[in-house]
Amino acid sequence: MESPHKAIEYIIINSGKYAEAKANRVYIEQFLKSKKAMLMAETAGKSVAAAEVDALAHRDYIELLEGLKAAIEVEEKLKWMLTAAQAKVEVWRSLEASARIVERVTH
Repeated sequence: MESPHKAIEYIIINSGKYAEAKANRVYIEQFLKSKKAMLMAETAGKSVAAAEVDALAHRDYIELLEGLKAAIEVEEKLKWMLTAAQAKVEVWRSLEASARIVERVTH
């Protein structure tokens, strides 16, 4: 079994990266709202519905969506890698507890 220290070290090293990835994702999600409003404001004279269609189809808005996709991918990968590291620590704990029980029973 791999040392739990490596898993804990991984968590410590990557927790900041996960926080940054999550912050980036949330920022893009919020900025999408602002960008949509800015793009809608550029379409003077159109109905709100037509302005919204134009904004949602705008190249800049679509680029932000692609950025959101990438941000979510980074965040989710880090999240699951951190979850796996936590699981490794829990497996180690369980194995150690089982070994202690076997030690007590056999002595």
